[in-house]
Amino acid sequence: MTNNEHTSALITGGNKGLGLEAARRLGELGWTIFLGSRDESRGQDAADKLTDAGTTVVMVPLDVTSDESVAAAAQLVREHTGSLDVLINNAGAPGKGTAPADVTIDEIHSVFDTNVYGPIRVTNAFLPLLQKSENPRVVMVSSGSSSFSVVTDPEQPFSKFHELGYSSSKAALNMVTVRYAQALPHIKFNLATPGEIANRKFAATDMNNSTGALTVTEGTDSIVRLATLDAEGPTGIFIDRLGPVAW
Repeated sequence: MTNNEHTSALITGGNKGLGLEAARRLGELGWTIFLGSRDESRGQDAADKLTDAGTTVVMVPLDVTSDESVAAAAQLVREHTGSLDVLINNAGAPGKGTAPADVTIDEIHSVFDTNVYGPIRVTNAFLPLLQKSENPRVVMVSSGSSSFSVVTDPEQPFSKFHELGYSSSKAALNMVTVRYAQALPHIKFNLATPGEIANRKFAATDMNNSTGALTVTEGTDSIVRLATLDAEGPTGIFIDRLGPVAW
């Protein structure tokens, strides 16, 4: 684990839910938080609350579906620091839960634009800053629904929820992350799901109308663990708060 007070982290979708809680927890370690938010007003409100609690925060307007917004965000962060230690690709879109036979390409494209293309856009834009860190880490926030072992297990709730967009986008994100980890071994690329696969529990967030059995703090346990890996930590792994998740 690392708690270097000079550590910096950019969190996409940082204005609420898992992103905001991860920002709070990492801020308590003395980290500088670049809080990415598509909605500038909500992002500033969240940043102000963190600042009031003693965290060093820079609000970064950031729409992960926009090349222009991502480029502007990278420029803003460069104005504050010469390197970035941690990138947490947290921003996500749930889709409409549409079944395969009824889904449209437009719906699938919209979900993939946020959940797959977004992390690629953001990661590539911030690679130059990450590469200047002594211990760069990228955390991709995935889902239990991305795991083939989960969706093919009749005991798991996801096996009975026959939507197409969200689960397939997160499965794609898993492969994207592993390929980054293989191609860029000097940067740790890992995946976190905010749940407990073995216990069939997930975190309460806006995405599930706060119906999860785990708190938002518990939901960030896996994210924080990967964000705070030391230089000898693993890369290319997928975990929940209890440990490794089967692909």
